[in-house]
Amino acid sequence: MNAHCQIRGTLHPRFDEILTPAALDFLTRLDGAFAGRRADLLAARRARSESIAGGGRMPDFRPETAGIRDDPSWQIVDPAPGLIDRRVEITGPATPKMTINALNSGADVWMADLEDSTAPTWSNVVGSQLTLRDAIRGELAFTADGKDYRVAGDTPTIVMRPRGWHLCEKHLVVDGRPLSASLVDFGLYFFHNAQALIDAGAGPYFYLPKLESHTEARLWNDVFVLAQQLLGIPQGTIRATVLIETLPAAFEMHEILYELREHSAGLNAGRWDYIFSYLRTVAERGEQFVLPERGQVTMTTPFMRAYTELLVATCHQRGAHAIGGMAAVVPDRRDELATTDALAKVAADKSREAADGFDGSWVAHPGLVPTCRAAFDAVLRDAPDQRNRLRKDVAVTADDLLTPPSGGVSLAGIATNVSVAMRYLTAWIGGTGAAAIDHLMEDAATVEISRAQLWQWIRYRTRLVEGPRVTAEMIREMIDEEAQLLVREGEWGSPAQVDAARDVLLEVSLGERLPGFFTPYAYVRYLTEPPLRMTGPLTPADLRQSERIQPPALADTAA
Repeated sequence: MNAHCQIRGTLHPRFDEILTPAALDFLTRLDGAFAGRRADLLAARRARSESIAGGGRMPDFRPETAGIRDDPSWQIVDPAPGLIDRRVEITGPATPKMTINALNSGADVWMADLEDSTAPTWSNVVGSQLTLRDAIRGELAFTADGKDYRVAGDTPTIVMRPRGWHLCEKHLVVDGRPLSASLVDFGLYFFHNAQALIDAGAGPYFYLPKLESHTEARLWNDVFVLAQQLLGIPQGTIRATVLIETLPAAFEMHEILYELREHSAGLNAGRWDYIFSYLRTVAERGEQFVLPERGQVTMTTPFMRAYTELLVATCHQRGAHAIGGMAAVVPDRRDELATTDALAKVAADKSREAADGFDGSWVAHPGLVPTCRAAFDAVLRDAPDQRNRLRKDVAVTADDLLTPPSGGVSLAGIATNVSVAMRYLTAWIGGTGAAAIDHLMEDAATVEISRAQLWQWIRYRTRLVEGPRVTAEMIREMIDEEAQLLVREGEWGSPAQVDAARDVLLEVSLGERLPGFFTPYAYVRYLTEPPLRMTGPLTPADLRQSERIQPPALADTAA
């Protein structure tokens, strides 16, 4: 194979430590082996989405894989070093300050997030890899506002989350074609850190986002096998926890665990993205699937409870960890009353998860670690997990997962969706992927839920509790008003960033069709370095350049 990976992004200081010739060759080998299968699986995703939108078969448990679900004999591999007790996991982007805070948090696991809480600017993509490299080697330090940040004492096990299969990295190309963002994030991290992590007594561990089928899990498993082979790492050293955060994946939990069984570390209930995926999957199937405003869709809502109970039951049947959802509260020392009330809600949420059988859960802020730990300590006591607690009482049907909750939509609910989405998008376009908004740490899932609900309410002219029906003109006017407010306040970004946020929200909320994700459009329009940015009208094909795979003979000729 004559193709090789080329850098199209600026080489900032120390970038050459990550983008070495050997690392780029490693990415080229991964791309050559898997780019075609990735493109085929993404095409299959779109075909299924179009079928559902057109009135085809709704998501269901696959009859052709019933043998895997019904076979009681198979189990995943035992937990790896550092992943035995996971009762408290903290998440966040791999910036130097947040990395140090997470490593000093007292959590058992840190999910270093290169996905939804990282705005994928070129500087952030490679900068995150540098931060992780330094942290793993005990070399990370940071100074800001006259304060020195240092890692001290025992630290959590690091688990890295790469970007999803649907995203590309335009600053690294093979034959002019952008690489898969998943392979870039995974490949650079694994290449530089796998042996160092093993030497430290743990290993290269990952969270896998946005999977929609067991065949996508199979692709990841094959990536792991080849990566370990290329670097001489023993097979099975990699471990991966899959986020069940799409509606289709909820019907394939057994199959996903089965595909990854020698590399599996369990499943996680990615609840915010799951709500978005529900909206995206059923968006065009009729008014009966319209969800009420976000605040009314809680974890005790029947279709959400069915999803989490199925996840726990599936994991424990297969000897896997079941990890609960995010507590996104940001404690505010300036408002003790509000913080006390928020912590009480977090405690109730984590106590419910522990009582339901989860083996651990997520928090977004170090201040929540003690609350989460206390809730799980009360149930687990000295045991590392609850994997021996089999939930044989759980019997979840397709209807249980698909039936939406009742509830209403108000002008205040619409205003919240618009305001939160606009503020987050302004921060994201400015390079910040984790933003504290209204005392919650928000990431890209917030925009996805908000804009999908706006689209759905417009599509079905949902009647508000105040009487009027939702229209595109109403939403456009509210977006424009929010943009003007943000410009006047000047706290979230420059007028240009606010205008870009307005453009993105209009593009992904008011179109004739609901785009799968906001990130592909926003990324190529605003986050790539200026020479690579796409201008003018964009078609879906323009956003899929990384899926244009040449046949091998043509690729060799072109190279």
